[in-house]
Amino acid sequence: MQVSAIATQGRYSSSDWTTQYRLLYSDTGRNWKPYHQDGNIWAFSGNSNSESSVRHELQQGIVARFLRLVPLDWSEEGRIGLRIEVYGCAYWADVINFDGQGVISYRFKKMKIIKDVIALRFKSSESEGVILHGEGQQGDYITLELHKAKLLLNQYGSILGHTSVTTGSLLDDNHWHSVVIERYRRNVNFTLDRHTQHFRTNGEFDHLDLDYELSFGGMPYSGKPVGGGRKNFKGCMESINYNGDNITDLARRKKLDMSSFRNLTFSCVETHTFPVFFNATSFLQLPGRANHNAVSVGFQFRTWNSDGLLLFSNLDDGTLEVSLEDGKITLPLFPFHSKQNPSKVTGSGLNDGQWHAIRLVAKENFAMLTIDGEEASAVRSTTPLTITTGGTYHLGGKGRPGRSFQGCMQAILVDDQPADLHAVEKGTVGAFENVSLDMCAIIDRCMPNHCEHGGRCKQTWDSFSCTCDGTGYTGATCHTSIYEPSCEAYKHLGRSSDSYWIDPDGSGPLGPFKVNCNMTGDCVCSCICVCGCVCVCPFPYSINAEYCEQQIAYNCRMSRLLNTPDGTPYTWWVGRGSEKHFYWGGSGPGIQKCACGIDRNCTDPKYDCNCDADAKEDSGLLIYKEHLPVSQVAVGDTNRPGSEAKLTVGPLRCQGDNNYWNAASFTTPSSYLHFATFQGETSADISFYFKTSAPYGVFLENLGNTDFIRLELKSPKVVSFSFDVGNGPVELSVHSASPLNDDQWHRVVAERNVKEAVLQLDQTYRASRRAPAQGHTRLELFSQLYVGGQRGFLGCIRALRMNGITLDLEERAKVTPGVKPGCQGHCTSFGMYCRNGGKCVEKYNGYLCDCTDTAYDGPSCTKGTRLSGEFIATDAAFSPMALTQTFSSRDARVLTHQLTPREVNLTREELAFSFSTSNAPAILLYVSSKTQDYLAVVLRQNGEIRLREPFSIDVDQRNLANGQPHSINMSRVDRSITIQVGTTHTHTHTRKRKCNVGGRGEKSKKFLNFWVGSTITK
Repeated sequence: MQVSAIATQGRYSSSDWTTQYRLLYSDTGRNWKPYHQDGNIWAFSGNSNSESSVRHELQQGIVARFLRLVPLDWSEEGRIGLRIEVYGCAYWADVINFDGQGVISYRFKKMKIIKDVIALRFKSSESEGVILHGEGQQGDYITLELHKAKLLLNQYGSILGHTSVTTGSLLDDNHWHSVVIERYRRNVNFTLDRHTQHFRTNGEFDHLDLDYELSFGGMPYSGKPVGGGRKNFKGCMESINYNGDNITDLARRKKLDMSSFRNLTFSCVETHTFPVFFNATSFLQLPGRANHNAVSVGFQFRTWNSDGLLLFSNLDDGTLEVSLEDGKITLPLFPFHSKQNPSKVTGSGLNDGQWHAIRLVAKENFAMLTIDGEEASAVRSTTPLTITTGGTYHLGGKGRPGRSFQGCMQAILVDDQPADLHAVEKGTVGAFENVSLDMCAIIDRCMPNHCEHGGRCKQTWDSFSCTCDGTGYTGATCHTSIYEPSCEAYKHLGRSSDSYWIDPDGSGPLGPFKVNCNMTGDCVCSCICVCGCVCVCPFPYSINAEYCEQQIAYNCRMSRLLNTPDGTPYTWWVGRGSEKHFYWGGSGPGIQKCACGIDRNCTDPKYDCNCDADAKEDSGLLIYKEHLPVSQVAVGDTNRPGSEAKLTVGPLRCQGDNNYWNAASFTTPSSYLHFATFQGETSADISFYFKTSAPYGVFLENLGNTDFIRLELKSPKVVSFSFDVGNGPVELSVHSASPLNDDQWHRVVAERNVKEAVLQLDQTYRASRRAPAQGHTRLELFSQLYVGGQRGFLGCIRALRMNGITLDLEERAKVTPGVKPGCQGHCTSFGMYCRNGGKCVEKYNGYLCDCTDTAYDGPSCTKGTRLSGEFIATDAAFSPMALTQTFSSRDARVLTHQLTPREVNLTREELAFSFSTSNAPAILLYVSSKTQDYLAVVLRQNGEIRLREPFSIDVDQRNLANGQPHSINMSRVDRSITIQVGTTHTHTHTRKRKCNVGGRGEKSKKFLNFWVGSTITK
C-alpha cells in the first residue's frame, strides 16, 4: 500500500506508551529501510499518555508491504505500549523484472519531437545500468542510467548541445524510486522521488530527432557498437510510461519486442543480500575455524568515514587487522605479531559511499588482498611463518577505542563460507551489539547539496562540511558573499577609487564581478565592463543604480542604420531580458531615431540618422537603465557594394546605489510595513541598518504555525535573533559595550542555515550556534513579513536585504500610515567621514561633504593639493621681483591664474581661501601687477600670518602652520582693508596714501596674475 500518515496510542487504560520511535519499511519483509525526513533518519514523537492519539503526516509518502516500528523511548511510569493506525491507499502496478540481459524495444513512428513525458519507477541493488536509451541518425540521443548509484540523464540533445545532469544518490538500495522527465523544447523538469531539477538543454535545437524506438533496460541490439562499456539494467521497473503509452501494459500483452529476454517475468525477483549497519559503538562477532593454518575472509562495505577498523582477529601468535585509513585499505604484512610490522596500503577514495568488496587470503608466508575484483598484491613473507587462527572474527572495531567503523557491510564470507546472519540474529551463533541487521541506514548528506554558489561538499557518517575556497562566498554553507554590493558601500568603508569585486545581490544567484569604482566626485561611479561589439554584463547592477549610461557608436559607409523601406530597422540591439530595442544612442524607447534626429541636426533632414543618409557616424548615450546593458547588436545593411561599418559599444557606467539608502522612518509605536512571506526554508540571511532612540523594539518578524523568525532590539545594548524550525525556539544575542539607542546607524547581519545560525552587530560583536545533528531543518512560514513597528519600534531601518533581495521600504512607506519614506540624520553617523573641517550636508538618500571652506577636495574632503615652490628670502627683505624670478626659474607646483580686464576692479578686492600646512615660512597667495604694486599673504617662520602690499601688516599672532584647516577672508575698498582669519580674528587697516593694486591711477588697466602656494626656505 501507499502510506501517507501514521498514528499511535498507548496501551488501553495503562501506564504503558511509547514516547519516541522510528519507522522502517520494506516490500519483501527483508532489507528494511528507515524513513528519512529533512536529511535524517527520522525519529517520530510519540505519546505522553495512554489515551490521546498522535498522528504524523509523512512528508514523503512511502510504498511498502511491511512496516516496522522501533521504540526509542517510552513511559517512565510503565513499559512499552503501542496501538498503531496506518493511513494510505491501495497500490498496484505492472512490474517487469530485468535480468541484466533482456531489453524492451518500444517502436514508434519516426518524428521530430518537441515534447516528451517519460515516467517510471525502478529498484535495483546495482550501482550501474542503462534504464532507457534512444538515438537518431542525426546524432540526437537520450540516455537515462544509473552511474555510481546516481541517476544520470546523459547528453539529452543533439550533437550541437550535449547536456548531462545528475540527481539522487545511493540508489542501489533495492528500494523503489520514482522518475519523471518532462521536456518541452529546451526546457526540462527532471524529478526523482519528488525532488525536481529545472534546467535548459545546451545548443540551439528545440526538437529531439529519434529513429523509431526507445530501449528500456539497456542499449539496443542494433549491430552498432555500444559506447562506454555500459551495463544493462538489473532490477525491477514498474509503471513505465512514454508520452501517454503504458509500456509495462504493452509488454504484458506482448505488443513489444522482448526477444532478448531469456526468462521474462512480471514479478520482482528479490536479491538475497543481508546488510548489517554499524554505528560508533557496534560490533559483529562471527565464528571461524580455530587452529587453522590459513585465513580466508571477504565482505563488502560502504562508508563515508575515511578511517575505521573493518576486521580484526586474534591469532595464536599476533593479530590480524584490516583497517581503513585515509580512504585506503591498510593490512599489516607478516609476521603479524612484529612491532616493526610494515603495512600494505592499497586502494584510494574508498570512503565514497559506494559498495567496495574486500577479499583476503593468507597462508604459508603468502597473502593476497583483492579490492573490487582487482588483485592489489601478492606478498610473500621473508621469514618463515606459521599462521594459526584463533577461531573468532570481529567486524566493526570492538575493543579498539577511536577506531570504530561506521557504515554497512554485506556478503560476509568467513573461511570461504557465507556468514549465517539469520542464526546470529536469533542468537544461536556469534554475537553482536548495537548493530541493525538486514538494514543499511546510510545517508548521503551531500544530496541535495546544501553547499551554495559552487561550494564543495565533504561528509562523514554524521555530518557534512562545505569548502568555499575560490567561490567568493563564506559561511558554513557558502551562503554569504565576501564582497560589498556596490561602490557606494565600499566608499563608506573609507575605500578610495580602485577596482573592486562587488556582489549586487549578495547571497542571490548572481556571482560577484569586478568593477572600477570612481569615488572622486559627489556621486560614486562604477564602470562595469568594457566590451567590443558584444557586451555581456551583469544586469542587476543597473537595476540598483541611480543612473546608468552606455555609449554606442556606428561608423558607416553605405550601411544604413534604422531606416528601411518597410519600416523595420536594419540594426537593433538587445538589452536586459533579451529584448530587442530599435532606438539608438541619444534617443529613447519607442522613438526610432538617432541623436541627430532628436536634435534635428542630421546631415539629411529627410532622415533621423546620419548613416541612413550614408553619412559618417551616429553615436550617443543609452541612458534607460532598465534596458541596459547592451548584450548584442545586430547589423543588417552590409550587402551593398562598398558597404562598411564599425560598431563600438562602450562600458556600462553606473552611479549611486538606490538599495544602500532605501529607508523608512517609523514614527508611531503601532506602525509597520508588510511584505510577502519570507521564503527561507533551508537557508536565510537578513541584513539591514537601523538607528533609534528607543530602548527596545522588533525590527522584523514572520510567523508560521509553530515556526517563526524574529530580529529585535531587546534592550539598549542587546540585539537578538530568534527562530523555530520545529525543534523548539532558538535565540542568539549579542551585547554591545555602548548603548545602541544613540540615534546612530548600526548594522545587523543574521544568517540561519542547516548547519548553524549567526548574528553579527557592527562587524564587531558576533554570536553563533550550531544546528542540532538530528531534527527539523526547514523553516515553514505563512504569515506576511512585518517590518518595524511591532511592539513599539521607533526609528529608521534602511538597506533591508533578505536572501539577496532588497525590500523597497520607501515605496511601501509612501502608502502606509505612520511610516515615512527615507530617514533624516545621516550626518549623525557619517559626519565623521567629512575630514579636514568639511561640513556634512544631509541629503534625502544619504549625505555629502561640503569642502568649500577647507583646503581639500573630494567626497570626504581628503584630496588636497600640496603646492611647493622655493626661493631665498629673509624676514627683513621681501622683493616681488625675487618672487617672480624664483617662480620662473623653478618648476614650482603652484596654482596660477591670469585675470582678464573684465575681472579687474582697481578700487576694491574680495578674496577668500582656506589652507592647511605644517611648513613655514610659506607664501599662501601672491597677486602681481605690471608695476611695483603687489599683494602677498605669507606665513612667517613662526607660523604667523603677515600681509604685504608692499608694506607689512601682521594679521594673526598664532602659529597657523599646525596642519589644521584655516580660512582667510579679505576685503579692500579703496584705502581700507579688512582681514578675517577663521571666525574669531578680524583685523582692519587703513592706508595713508591711495594705492591701487594693478596700476598707478584710477584709469590704469594693467593685467594681474594670481599665484597661490609656495614654501619659503632660507
